[in-house]
Amino acid sequence: MWAGVFCQAFVLAQKTIISGTAYGAEGKLIRLSAPGDLITFWEKPLASAKVDSSGHFSINVTLDKTSLAFISIDFHRTELFLEPSLKYDLRIDPMNYDEKTEIDPNFESQNLNCSIANSDATELNALIGTFDSIYSGFLLKNFNGLYRDRNKVLLDTFRVHINQQFGAAKNSYFISYVTYKLASLEQLTQYYNQPQIAIKYFSDKPVLYNNQEYMEFFNNYFSKYLTVTSNIFRKMDLHPVLKSRDPYTALLKVMTADTLLKNNRLRELVMLKGLMELYTTPSFSQPEILSAILMAKEKTPFPENRTVAENMISLLTKLKPGTLAPEFTLISREQKEVSLKSLRGKPVVLCFWTTYCDDCLSEMELISQLYETYKDKIHFVCVSADKSFSKMLFFVNLKKNYLWTFVHMGDHVEVLKEYEVNSYPLFVLIDKDGKINKYPAAQPSNGLEADLQKILEE
Repeated sequence: MWAGVFCQAFVLAQKTIISGTAYGAEGKLIRLSAPGDLITFWEKPLASAKVDSSGHFSINVTLDKTSLAFISIDFHRTELFLEPSLKYDLRIDPMNYDEKTEIDPNFESQNLNCSIANSDATELNALIGTFDSIYSGFLLKNFNGLYRDRNKVLLDTFRVHINQQFGAAKNSYFISYVTYKLASLEQLTQYYNQPQIAIKYFSDKPVLYNNQEYMEFFNNYFSKYLTVTSNIFRKMDLHPVLKSRDPYTALLKVMTADTLLKNNRLRELVMLKGLMELYTTPSFSQPEILSAILMAKEKTPFPENRTVAENMISLLTKLKPGTLAPEFTLISREQKEVSLKSLRGKPVVLCFWTTYCDDCLSEMELISQLYETYKDKIHFVCVSADKSFSKMLFFVNLKKNYLWTFVHMGDHVEVLKEYEVNSYPLFVLIDKDGKINKYPAAQPSNGLEADLQKILEE
């Protein structure tokens, strides 16, 4: 059943409905998101909805392919596979989302326990869940036999068992999922050598961009391919190639020497993955790497590879000076909406804080002094990550000299994720055009004023 099955059904975009119950989350936002691709895992929001007063929710999203997706409430989340045009009736186990009085800046979230009420044994999530359970048990029991002893009979026997259990499955996503999960065991046991594996699973096969196990296998097989794995590339100096006027074309030309990468689409995707790895390699120039990825985005004939390149640029440049600061719209202490975009025209000092953070309170007193000096030239915005709006309001109203802008995070926990707030306080300096000037910025007690004077001179 599994050998040679790599086709994947493509359909026109269709509406998928995700509804159900999430008791304990009444009034909270439930969010649906998905990785933009399975190399960068740059997460993209798809849709959101409020959980109503009875604990029910409903989200509609348009899909053109089977996709891995994430359901999240606050920092808690679960994942599931969504197929176009299907309806999912979810039961998210009750929990006390407001049990903690403080928001953990390290995002130690819990898994949402979730079941699909209208699922049966043939539904994709049920198939994958059953298969993964069998696979994990087999691997746990037989890892030494597979890895140390290279016992191929163990793998052959397991493959027969899987075929008997799932041979009647017709879901093309699941068939490919199992194929590449088993391929990882072939690699573990060295059932085939590396070139044989590439020929069997990559060379003349379609690239299954949205299949989790295909891309997992791809990422593992081509890890450090340009610098370590490939006999061709590790013997050559890539620096002159990346310094050329058109590093994208030059690198692809060099890569044609690899007979395992005859497939143009695959070759380019391997190149992109390699460039992302080179970005964090100290001996390579990050601007040169970004230039090559940008050229790939502009020149590639493959839309899926263009998406990967775009996501790589977003990932590698996130919160870097000169990039747009993540946008937000939050409620101020005056109960009015404040958006970051509305503050353009002046630099912005952004501070993430909580009332229970002693360091935050110390820095706040120093912000008061800076505000008096620079209030006509710079916006000061403090984003409270307290659970309760009223707690922030009570504290700020006690401080008669705290006259700058205070906003509350509310349900918009994604703001903390987008700004990678891992501790409080966190300061960010944003220029008058809404671009990151410094991240993280110095605290008022440690040189922020010097940065303010500098940004005003620019």
